[in-house]
Amino acid sequence: MLFNSNQVKNIFMAAFLLFSIIAITQPTTTYADASQVGVVNYQQLINQHPDMAQANDTYKAAVKQAQDDFNAKSATMKDDEKKAYSQQLEQGLQQKQQELINAIRDKVNAAIKVVAEDKGLTVVVDKSVIAYGGQDITDDVLKKITGK
Repeated sequence: MLFNSNQVKNIFMAAFLLFSIIAITQPTTTYADASQVGVVNYQQLINQHPDMAQANDTYKAAVKQAQDDFNAKSATMKDDEKKAYSQQLEQGLQQKQQELINAIRDKVNAAIKVVAEDKGLTVVVDKSVIAYGGQDITDDVLKKITGK
């Protein structure tokens, strides 16, 4: 036997003590000053973005086009072919929706960044993930986005 049970216990305790000391002396969490934290209602900013109406219209047109394509081409298809074609069209619609939303998100994020820099904020989080505190900059970002 390489080690007896007392030696194993001593090695374990020494390792535990060492890791405990390291964990205590090396904080892994940093906290931002509450005055440097901004909060936004991200969903509101997306929904009220001026480009959202156009994005919705574009998406509705894409859905109608996909439905028309499916109706025209599926008349002569077998059930499994219809299912595969339907899935292909749905994937295309999901991709189109992501493209439209991502373009709006990029604009919202850029506006958030500008407002945050103007106000000296180092962190901006969505209102839904914060229980208390932070400076709400939703209205300021909305003004930046809409120009009003």
